[in-house]
Amino acid sequence: MKNNFLILFLAFSIVLTGQDVTEFSLEEAIAFAMNNSKAVKNSQINISDAEQQIVETRAMGIPQVNATVGYNYFIELPTSLIPAQFLNPIAPADEFAEVQFGTSNNLEAKIQATALLFDGSYFVGLRAAREARSYAAEQLAQTKQELGQRVKDAYFPSLILQTSQGTLEKNIINLKKLRVETNALVEAGFAEQLDLDRLDLSIANLETELENLGRQIDLAKNYLKFQMGYPIDKDITLTDNVEALLQEVTSEDLIGTVNYQSRADYRVMDRVIELNRLNVDLQKQAYYPSVAGFASYSYTGQGNNLFKDPAWFPTALAGLQLNVPIFSGLQRNAKVERAKFQLDIIENQKDELARGILLEVQNARGNYNNSLRRVELQKKNIALAQKIYDTAQIKYKEGVGSSLEINQAETSLFNTQQNYDQALFDLLTSKSALEKALGK
Repeated sequence: MKNNFLILFLAFSIVLTGQDVTEFSLEEAIAFAMNNSKAVKNSQINISDAEQQIVETRAMGIPQVNATVGYNYFIELPTSLIPAQFLNPIAPADEFAEVQFGTSNNLEAKIQATALLFDGSYFVGLRAAREARSYAAEQLAQTKQELGQRVKDAYFPSLILQTSQGTLEKNIINLKKLRVETNALVEAGFAEQLDLDRLDLSIANLETELENLGRQIDLAKNYLKFQMGYPIDKDITLTDNVEALLQEVTSEDLIGTVNYQSRADYRVMDRVIELNRLNVDLQKQAYYPSVAGFASYSYTGQGNNLFKDPAWFPTALAGLQLNVPIFSGLQRNAKVERAKFQLDIIENQKDELARGILLEVQNARGNYNNSLRRVELQKKNIALAQKIYDTAQIKYKEGVGSSLEINQAETSLFNTQQNYDQALFDLLTSKSALEKALGK
């Protein structure tokens, strides 16, 4: 809950400052993505749509009132046949007379009200509409969880590459400083030109690596900006640091009971199951009768000329309609059974999802512990490599070591630093994967 408030606060801050924001911590990057993601906006629209579905379904149980006005002009009045004896008693029994009834003009104004008095499917449908709203809300939560994870996965490589860049720049500065000292020794005749050439080659290789690293950072940042919904052509600065993001996870995270309800996708599955249960209930309602009421009032004007004393007649009507299902050729039974089958499938899918989540959590915990041990090991290795490098420098300055030894120590230190940075990246991603598995 605290994290949710933080994200909302950061999102609000970003809205106030507009698109000029160029510095992002991880939380700020996630907040920006939440505020600009089309997927999140579409999920929010789905919630609004679900709320209108509730209104639409509820309206089916509210009396409906409609008004109509109709006008008929008979170019030729319809003709009917009646027994001729109605007009002439002495006419033969099998003789018919042609007569016309009605007037040329007929105008009717009518208002009608209908109301659903009882229908079990209406109440089930209203419950389903409300459940659909809950389903849309859980889908929004799932979309946000997935988006936050994608931003993390894009933020970490950029951050680690920046860390490597800083380390590489420090190595170049140290080597250049050593070159200055070596050049002085060469000029004094205490070192060979070969020593200086070796240092120049090492510096050139590191500078080439630094340029390549800069291009990798640009690519990684572009991917991050894409996930955030940030303009690709604008630069950003990452303000977080690895140490802050590598805070220890709790023992509950590593050995605690898995809370499936913390996963939005699991809660979505709960909502899907409930919707399918309501569908079973809806199909069962087809066995029960329904009652509707109606009332209407109309006023009809008739005459061959409506502008000269037409005759007006009122009509009022009220009634009830009872629909009783009797036999549908087993169609209703088939629909109920199919709805039950679908419910069974969804419940089986939920069980499989729970097993998958448990496996995901266990694997994530194992990967995190392995990554943590690897970081601790690489930290010891980098301290040892630094010690060897410092010792090689001291020996060289005292004239008991060679530049080749320094180059070997420098290469070993650089490789160890790269291994350490990779271990940090693996720990960041494994920690993120653990948080995702636990639904954090």
